[in-house]
Amino acid sequence: MKTIVIGSGGREHAIAWTLAQSPLVSEVVCIPGNGGTATESKCRNIQIPVSDIGPVVEACRAELGGLSDGSFVVVGPEDPLAAGIADRLADAGLAVVGPRSAGAMLEASKDTAKRFMQKYGVACAKSETYTDVHEAVAAIGRINGPVVVKADGLAAGKGVVVTAEPDEAIRAVRDFMVDRTLGGAGIKVVIEEYLEGEEVSILAAVSATPDSAAAGKAAIVPFISARDHKRLRDGAEGPNTGGMGAIAPAPGVDETILSQFRTDILEPTLRGLEAEGYDYRGFIFFGVMVTASGPKLLEYNVRLGDPETQAVLPLMDFDFALLCRAIIDGTLADFSVSWKPGFVCAPVAVSRGYPGSYPKGLPVSIDQA
Repeated sequence: MKTIVIGSGGREHAIAWTLAQSPLVSEVVCIPGNGGTATESKCRNIQIPVSDIGPVVEACRAELGGLSDGSFVVVGPEDPLAAGIADRLADAGLAVVGPRSAGAMLEASKDTAKRFMQKYGVACAKSETYTDVHEAVAAIGRINGPVVVKADGLAAGKGVVVTAEPDEAIRAVRDFMVDRTLGGAGIKVVIEEYLEGEEVSILAAVSATPDSAAAGKAAIVPFISARDHKRLRDGAEGPNTGGMGAIAPAPGVDETILSQFRTDILEPTLRGLEAEGYDYRGFIFFGVMVTASGPKLLEYNVRLGDPETQAVLPLMDFDFALLCRAIIDGTLADFSVSWKPGFVCAPVAVSRGYPGSYPKGLPVSIDQA
């Protein structure tokens, strides 16, 4: 079979590399891919920006149209998913791993996600959503202690401010809502309870459609845990980023925590996907805070996390291509996952100035390794 991976980051490199390990996969086409994917066995890049959804869909149709060998597309980033690329690919008759646009709103809107969590009893932080800057500022003034300010929309991991300083929280609200530093993503903000504990990321495969829900075959299959490091500098200091590196499995995440996670977060999430009637065949990322009273959900991502994917996928002891087919075909409930022993550490190198303004297109090299 032939597979297509949409995206250009380290996550997509990891997905392409893992798919290429499958004896069932003859070729992995990366759109647009990157310098790393260009060097991998079985991999080939097509230079079309992921933001050009029409041309991307046409390229996928040209590559896979007419094939009946189980070929499929995997969508890596969140932006094209929120823009409906999975819907467009499915309408073109292609098998796709990635939720349709309705399900993608669980990441595209923090407010939508919080309403979903509250509606279906997912353990999470308390929060309120504001569309008026004065009401948001007043809400911060009523909070005694640290506070979390989240821009409602997609912000590449840079739309969250965690602070114990009211002035900093108010500045974040004004930056998002008044100065529009994140564009339209910050028109609405979520003011959230601060949770104390250890963060953990749990990626999972999802296969939920109205038909599979009716047949009792909808499923979420979690992967091993991971932990990413969001702050820019050592010692959890500096601004939040999209992730400075990840390790898997996450130290200290034992079976007791995982059992609570399944009961309090995963299972109600699956019930919610079924009840909402989403066509959600893809991956989901649970950003979790392990508190003294158990795990609480911080956020959903509707795709594999970056950089967690780079740490988790090398530990897979099963055929990733077969997992993708199980997601598409609705047989995920019968699919077993297993993991290699050991740990993976996946550091991230960034340009000076990140996560603010920073130069792009610089050569990357490793002088010592």
